[in-house]
Amino acid sequence: MAAWKTGVFAAAFVVVVVCAGPAAASSKFDGVVQPSWANDHVLYEGDLLKLRLDSSSGGGFASKNRFLYGKATADLKLVPGDSAGVVTAFYLSSAGDKHNEFDFEFLGNVTGEPYLVQTNLYIDGVGNREQRIDLWFDPTADFHTYSVLWNPSQVVFLVDDTPIRVYDNKTTKGHHHHRNGTNTSTSSADIAFPSPQPMAVYSSIWNADDWATRGGLVKTDWSHAPFVATFRDVSVEGCAWAPNAADSDAGEVARCTGTQWGKEGRYWWKEKDMQELTVHQTHQLVWARAHHLVYDYCVDTDRFPVQPPECAGR
Repeated sequence: MAAWKTGVFAAAFVVVVVCAGPAAASSKFDGVVQPSWANDHVLYEGDLLKLRLDSSSGGGFASKNRFLYGKATADLKLVPGDSAGVVTAFYLSSAGDKHNEFDFEFLGNVTGEPYLVQTNLYIDGVGNREQRIDLWFDPTADFHTYSVLWNPSQVVFLVDDTPIRVYDNKTTKGHHHHRNGTNTSTSSADIAFPSPQPMAVYSSIWNADDWATRGGLVKTDWSHAPFVATFRDVSVEGCAWAPNAADSDAGEVARCTGTQWGKEGRYWWKEKDMQELTVHQTHQLVWARAHHLVYDYCVDTDRFPVQPPECAGR
């Protein structure tokens, strides 16, 4: 589908999300997002945005707008060289103790060893849904595209338009046909899916050498600092939440959930062909997981002696 492949729609509302910096910074990014912490570690170089980590601090940015459903995308080149202990994150999150969150976390490694990409979902404040893949390219050599598609039917994580993970809404599907061809019956009450909460888009870089590389065995080598992650572009196509509306505003939920068009244009991310993967995308997902999945909480019986309900059938 062109919608998945290009992300370009004449009628869709597209927000380029990059941190607004000093007045001298490119107006390309002004007024769209803002540094969320350590402003002096959020840097511009021409048309690029860089997040910097040194021994004093990391840094991060956040979108000024919040969204309910849509697609968030980053064109990102990760920290080169010895990046052990360093985590760069690109994620969506709502607010509060019962928040929802969809995470890309890029786990640095020693020179010559592959980056791992960890994805996770928090639903009503509960996470512990980690999966990890190794990438089929060097993410430090050039820019690559990382996206999260979110609608009432599914949450999809994509790398260069290849789905690497899908979290389906099974809450209304007691009898579900799985992508491995099996059918299982599960109680809809047992399977959580993110409730409609407005989410902002974030990115950050920080030192996580207590867990990020080989479970914390390899520590950050500060002689290689500063560690820099570089963004060429960040975009959001979604239903923008009214700035002064409460998180639980029923009118905003209805507007973003129940209509196909709005002030932003066509809500393509909610259309019927966005409710599940195409056959081609399903094949891509199977390939990515068969060749690059290195950890899946669904099959970690040490952590979960009783399999999480959303994992049934694996």
